[in-house]
Amino acid sequence: MIATLTGLGLSSASGLNAYIPLLLVGLLARFTDLVPLGPTWSWLEHPVTLVCLTVLLVVEFVADKVPALDSLNDAVQTVIRPSAGGVTFGAGATSVELSDLGATAAADGVDWSAVLAGVVVALVFHVLKAVSRPVVNTLTGGVGGPVVSVIEDVVSAVTAVLAIVLPILILIVFPCMVLTGVWAVRRRRRLRARRREERAAGRDVT
Repeated sequence: MIATLTGLGLSSASGLNAYIPLLLVGLLARFTDLVPLGPTWSWLEHPVTLVCLTVLLVVEFVADKVPALDSLNDAVQTVIRPSAGGVTFGAGATSVELSDLGATAAADGVDWSAVLAGVVVALVFHVLKAVSRPVVNTLTGGVGGPVVSVIEDVVSAVTAVLAIVLPILILIVFPCMVLTGVWAVRRRRRLRARRREERAAGRDVT
């Protein structure tokens, strides 16, 4: 249960920002005992990996704040975010110490079911994010995009931290994230329907 919540939180955070959860897992694994990675995932804490993730995070942070680039960035991230979700779910779930619960984490191998689950979860949140961004840009004239992007980064970071430190809270955070994404999708549909009606009304007038 705890391992699943940890993986679920990390992968959902990856759907918003691929590099924050990956970098967090790598840093905590290298400098603390909170995330004891097995041999399969030890590359996440390698200095070269950490440097690369830091650079990619900076690029992602900047690109996602520019209205003209955020949609292009989301298109590129369609592969990266689900992949990051699979990695963080697999690494995070198998790194949780379960001995006190009478179970043993499969730290020496790859739990492909966990990886697949992480890919699916991250993909869902990525799609919700990508679909909602044009709505925000349209409603705010592009001004709200950077603000929402910062909020998404904060949510990604907080969710990833909670997934590792207090995974039980993911039971609250995860549904809230889903509901927010569903609201954004419905909002986009209503906006499109309104535009179609306005165009139809314009043609009738002419």
